[in-house]
Formats: sequence, C-alpha cells, structure tokens
Amino acid sequence: MNEQKRYFSRELLSWYRANRRDLPWRRHSNPYYTWVSEIMLQQTRVETVKPYFERFIALFPTVEALAEAAEEEVLKAWEGLGYYSRARNLQAAAREVKEQYGGSIPDDKAKVSALKGIGPYTTGAIMSIAFNRPEPAVDGNVMRVLSRYFRLHDDIAKAGTRAHMEHLAQELIPEGCASEFNQALMELGALVCTPKSPACLPCPVMEHCAGRIAGEELMLPVKTKAKPPKPELRYAAIVEGAGEHAGKVLVRQRPDTGLLARMWELPHLLAPKTGGLLDLREEEAMGALRHGLQPEGVRLRPLGHWTDAEHTFSHIHWQMRVYRCVIEEAPDAITGGKYAWIGPEEMERLAFPNLFLRLLHAYFAERGQNG
Repeated sequence: MNEQKRYFSRELLSWYRANRRDLPWRRHSNPYYTWVSEIMLQQTRVETVKPYFERFIALFPTVEALAEAAEEEVLKAWEGLGYYSRARNLQAAAREVKEQYGGSIPDDKAKVSALKGIGPYTTGAIMSIAFNRPEPAVDGNVMRVLSRYFRLHDDIAKAGTRAHMEHLAQELIPEGCASEFNQALMELGALVCTPKSPACLPCPVMEHCAGRIAGEELMLPVKTKAKPPKPELRYAAIVEGAGEHAGKVLVRQRPDTGLLARMWELPHLLAPKTGGLLDLREEEAMGALRHGLQPEGVRLRPLGHWTDAEHTFSHIHWQMRVYRCVIEEAPDAITGGKYAWIGPEEMERLAFPNLFLRLLHAYFAERGQNG
C-alpha cells in the first residue's frame, strides 16, 4: 500500500473514532441489526431511518420474529419508508435464515449473498460490520469519496467502475479493522464529502485528496444521468361512505405482484389521454373515473375536484387529481376482499403508500376525524 493509501486509512479511522455518530444499530454487535439497518438505509436518509429502525426492532427483535410475522404487519411497520420490495425481501430472507441456518445469520459471504434481496453492497456491509471480515461495502457515498480522493474519472454508473472501486476499497481496509473502517468510509461520504457541498477544510484526508488538489472536487464523481421518471396522469376517487359506512372512505388493495404489491390505496386509474393537470378537462376526467372503475364492480358518481397530489417513484412520476365521489353500487368483495370501507382506526392496521397516507390523513383531518 502506497503512502496515499496508508494516509487515507490511518487518518480516516482516527477521525471516525473521535467523531462517529451514535446510531441505534451501532449500539449492539448484532448481525440482524446491521442487516435491517442497511436495508432501511438504501435510498433513505439516516435521520429518517432511526425511528423506523427502533420501532421495527421493537416489533421484530429477532430473525425468527420477523420470519414468523404476518406480511401485513411488516409492511405496516415499513409504512412511509417507501421501496416496499425491500421489506418483502427482508422478510423472505429472514425465513430463509430461519429455515436454513436456525435463525442465525451465517458468517459466510456466499451464504449471505445468496439470501433474497441482498446484493454485493449489503453483503459487504454485513460481513464487514457484523463479522469484521475484510470485505468492501461500496455504495454511492463510498464511490464519491474514492473518486474524489484518488481523482478517478471513470463513470460510477458502470458495473466495471464499481468492480474497480470494490477492489480499491478492499485494499484500503486496515488489518483487523474492517468494521470500523467501512463505517468510517460511509460516514465520511454522508457527513463531509457530500454530493454538492463537500466540506474539504475539516475533512480528515484533505491533505492528499487528489480531486481537491486538482480543483475537481465538485466535478467528481463522473456519473451518467439516469432517465427521468415517466410522467403519468391519474384520476383518483375519494369515495365517501353513507349510512352504515358514514365517516369512512372506500379503499382497495393492489395486486399481489408489481409496484406496491398488496398495499392499500384510493381507487384510481391512468388517464386515458396524455398531458398534465394543466390540460385536464374536468368533465372528461370525472367521466373516465366513473366508467373506468365499473369493470371492478364499482359504480360511483363523481361530485367534483377535491385536491391534487403527486409522487415520484424511481421510474414513474404520478400526477394525481382526486375527486370526491359517492357510491352507487359496490362489489360483493367490498366486505372482505379487494375493497374495504375504512375510517382512521382501520388505517392503524392497513399499510398504505405515502401518497395515499397523505391524502387520507388530509381528508379525515378536514372532517375533524383523527387520521
């Protein structure tokens, strides 16, 4: 290892030991905690994850508890974190660990990487952080740090660049310090070597940072831009209950597979014409909503526009116009199948994506109900 690399590893470890954050998953050397936290932290900020992690561990304190839980309970505990396939894969892998390894996460890279939903980064994180194995854990933060420090101009969106970064990161791990070092590398990217405003002056490795010396810290890393999410205009119904369903609204469960599988939502459909909310003709939209849900056995009458909402997934951007509606006829399945009438109390047990959580909370708050 040359001096630039030795300096990096030595100074980074020293900095981390003095400045590491007190995070709930760092308080215990528990491989299960490491695993859960790393899955939650994918595409989610640390401050957002902390309360979710603590609630999740309280509900499912062991691999066995998670494996044996109902999926609906797991999704409800995950509600608001998004990317719900993470929760499903986590539970599926917990069942694999219970069945194949007696509920103990194996100290074996090949076995860990074979678990459902665990890719190279998570494998490296579990093996290094939980078992102190000298395995690299390379995510976006780490690639940014290494690109800047070593002044690497390779496109980090390419698989070959990731493989090179993993090799480089592994070379940097000091003997016997894999757990601390990989967390230190992640910490530096999260707190100091940030994407848009890197704090070079307090950075513990600034002296030998080739990107900073060349004045390229804001140009690195090199990354080709992903395609923007496809815009979709959707019409949604807030169907107000009457009689025995007074104070409730109609919701439906999504299909068993695909986007947001088995979660609950307001009935909605893709607009039959392209264009955005500004191009919307209200009568056409309400007519489409009325007729579009009839194949599912729901006959409703839209009363008028209530509100607009939007949500961006990794590949789709939903623009949603929501209409107040009353029911004319509902399917038999409404009593216990795909559709259900719910009030604020039912929201405590059913899992909803963020978009529909916001809409339902706003609706019940408007009516003076606790949602």
